[in-house]
Amino acid sequence: MIDSISSRNGVTIRLTDERWTHITEEHGELAGLRAEVLETIFKPERILAGGDGELLALRELEQGKFLVVVCRELADDGFVITAFLTRRVRSLAKRKQLWP
Repeated sequence: MIDSISSRNGVTIRLTDERWTHITEEHGELAGLRAEVLETIFKPERILAGGDGELLALRELEQGKFLVVVCRELADDGFVITAFLTRRVRSLAKRKQLWP
C-alpha cells in the first residue's frame, strides 16, 4: 500500500510500505503513528533544510517531543525517507528554517 499526501509546497509525497517498514524497524516507537507521519507532512509546524536537499517537517506531538519526517521533493513527486521522534530541538535549531 502506498499512502500519499500533499506537502506545504503542493507536492505529492509518497509513503510506501517498504519505507514504513524501514521506519518502524529503526524507530519502533512510531509503529502506530503512520497517520501522524502523514499529518506532519501535510500540516507541519516548521520545515527545515536537510543536509543534502531533503526537507525536515516537524510537529510537536506532546510537550517537548517532536516528530520529524524527512522527505525529498522533486518537481512533481516526492517521497518519505525516514521519520523519528526527538526531544533535541536545539540540534534542529541549527538548521536553516524554510517555513514559516
